[in-house]
Amino acid sequence: MADTFDYQSFLKTLTRRPGVYRMLDGDGAVLYVGKARDLKARVSSYFRGQGLTSKTLAMVQRIARVETTVTGSEIEALLLEQSLIKAERPPFNILLRDDKSYPMIALTEHKDFPRLRVFRGRREGKGKTLFGPFPSAGAVRETLTVLQKLFRLRSCTDSNFANRSRPCLQYQIGRCSGPCVGLIDEASYKADLRHALLFLEGRSDAVTAELETAMASAAEALAFEEAARLRDQISKLRRIQQQQHVVTEGGDADVFSLLEEGGMTCIVRLGVRRGQVLATEHWWPDNALGLAPEALLGEFLAQYYFGEEGSGTGDRPREVLTSHALPDATILAEALSQAFGYRVRLSHQVRGQRASWLRLAEVNGQAQLTQRLEARGHGADRLAALTQALGRSAAPERMECFDISHTGGEGTVASCVVFEGGQPKKSDYRRFNIEGITPGDDYAAMHQALERRYARVKRGEAPVPDLLIIDGGPGQLTQAREVLETLDLPSISLLGIAKGVTRKAGLEQVIDGATGRVLPLAPSDRALHLLQHIRDEAHRFAITGHRQRRGKQRTQSSLEGIEGIGPKRRRALLAHFGGLKGVRNASVDDLRRVPGINAALAQSLYQALHGA
Repeated sequence: MADTFDYQSFLKTLTRRPGVYRMLDGDGAVLYVGKARDLKARVSSYFRGQGLTSKTLAMVQRIARVETTVTGSEIEALLLEQSLIKAERPPFNILLRDDKSYPMIALTEHKDFPRLRVFRGRREGKGKTLFGPFPSAGAVRETLTVLQKLFRLRSCTDSNFANRSRPCLQYQIGRCSGPCVGLIDEASYKADLRHALLFLEGRSDAVTAELETAMASAAEALAFEEAARLRDQISKLRRIQQQQHVVTEGGDADVFSLLEEGGMTCIVRLGVRRGQVLATEHWWPDNALGLAPEALLGEFLAQYYFGEEGSGTGDRPREVLTSHALPDATILAEALSQAFGYRVRLSHQVRGQRASWLRLAEVNGQAQLTQRLEARGHGADRLAALTQALGRSAAPERMECFDISHTGGEGTVASCVVFEGGQPKKSDYRRFNIEGITPGDDYAAMHQALERRYARVKRGEAPVPDLLIIDGGPGQLTQAREVLETLDLPSISLLGIAKGVTRKAGLEQVIDGATGRVLPLAPSDRALHLLQHIRDEAHRFAITGHRQRRGKQRTQSSLEGIEGIGPKRRRALLAHFGGLKGVRNASVDDLRRVPGINAALAQSLYQALHGA
């Protein structure tokens, strides 16, 4: 597993409540999304070291971080898991499910008595009505069982349906209304089917209302058996609603909770749509002005909905719930109503289901705080060990680390990551696109990046670090010393971390930049662990920037600048051939088949790509 992920400390902070977990790699990409009845037990199972499949081990070795969301029930966890899988498309969710398409629920095309069934395959197709996708076939079967209990829809195949002479076992146990032998008419069956479809759309409140009206009408008509059946159906539906935390009104809400502890502030958002928790986010705002919680939350919400990122303008809620009474709640509600085009309620004191959403947001915020405080304490221990190893009287409060990334000299990028108090300060991270050097000259690249960075430090445009860490050996350290001496920055201590002869993790050489002495740090030394963490973060940040720059350069260098090939035609070419490689391999005739590319343009494009 990733060296930077201290899973033992993380597992200590986990709750035993149900929820969803997301496993991420060093680049922040989601590897896997899963749900759990007991988050601590489920996540711990990945790190037991034995009994795991080769695919699972491959995933675990890439984990750099795990994020969790606590839910109110297992059903909510399932729904949130489904939503995240659809949004993130994690590679190991696909691989660990044998690379099959996700299952859905399909409505069959039977003329008189359609049924709902499990479906896998392409969404496209005339007449298909599909619901999902679901994260697993088990989730589909569970949903279909609930629908059969509530609405008594048939589950048999069309051939069985057409050839039955008496009702099957499903009818006997109350999970089918017996349309195969005429025990229910077509209109009544289709009414039950319509209720089932509304339920799948998340509109169980409308179903309940219709059933209550029908029950009252049956009672007035003295059809007491029918009224009793509808009563029982309503009772079952309400029990399901309670299990799923579904409400009958105001089901679209953004729920915000702000928590403070140990000098840290965490803001959590739950995205609730149609009564179901389908999204979760969290932020760590810097309360530099020492604002009261209600004032800080108010400022955050204004930025969230109306700031440059426009975070809240996509899936818009009808209600915003907050853990604190906002000072300008009325003004914010009016602004949201004007922006969304309908009335938006902003509430603080709520009861019932809304109160449970606020409590759930608070639980998630507390879990995030606990994990971060634990990490900070762990970081303080490692920082103390590093201070001792360096023989310093005071800890290096601000540390900066540089690394270089390129592919054969192409797209060279230098990274600068910043740690304060033993923890990453990502807002101060910087990248440098390296130009004007011999391709592949790491020494020149390091010199240029350091010169550009510390010229700004010299001018007072950036804080002076206590410790400068270089990912490299004596050659890179020489470049760093030259830059610091030229800029007259003697107060900055210098340290190099080289991979060593074996290039194995834990056997790195840590070099004192002033003396050239190799520090005697054992593989188990917490000081070395901190330096590895900082180095790995610099490497991750550099390689991510390099890949972005390389991809942009390769695309631009080949298609941009070709006369007649503008942005629209570039997009058409890349979409038609599946990427730049496909465009390069295409013949003139192939190029002519792309919309907007005539014979003359295809010929000139081919010549430009092949140097003819």
